[in-house]
Amino acid sequence: MQCPFCQHPDNRVLESRSAEAGQSIRRRRECLRCHRRFTTYERIEFVPITVLKQNGDRQLFDRSKVLRGIVRACEKTGISALRMEAIVDEIEAELQQRVSREVSSLEIGELVLKQLRCESEVAYVRFASVYRQFQTMKDFVETLDDLSRQEAPNNIPIEDEYCQCHESPTHTVAIAD
Repeated sequence: MQCPFCQHPDNRVLESRSAEAGQSIRRRRECLRCHRRFTTYERIEFVPITVLKQNGDRQLFDRSKVLRGIVRACEKTGISALRMEAIVDEIEAELQQRVSREVSSLEIGELVLKQLRCESEVAYVRFASVYRQFQTMKDFVETLDDLSRQEAPNNIPIEDEYCQCHESPTHTVAIAD
């Protein structure tokens, strides 16, 4: 690391600390020649993800678009802004771990639905209605039927393979008589 003032290649680290919510490391350095101090940041370099849209266009992944859709779906559900950010973080992390650097917008939508299903049925249905472009009441009824098929009667724990965002995928469902 060269000094930004005298370009000398040798310096020493005076202090290191986590920055940007743990996404980078901030280091205070001192040049061994001119003794001036400067700050550097160390970050993970992410390879950009390309999103293949339904119309064939390609765009760079934009987490703010995903967050905007989740925020709309979660309005008045009690899901915190921090949890919504965490959902987007989880989706982005999953995409970054893939070998392929190209992902369809349909895959992203399914990842969002997978997360929302664990958080709120209302948010799930709201997002699904826009993402899957519901046209009739029948579309809503089919989605609600799919959700209710995952439930078991009389408080019997069920395994929900679709809901894997929490530590235990087992849910207990209470049915009123």
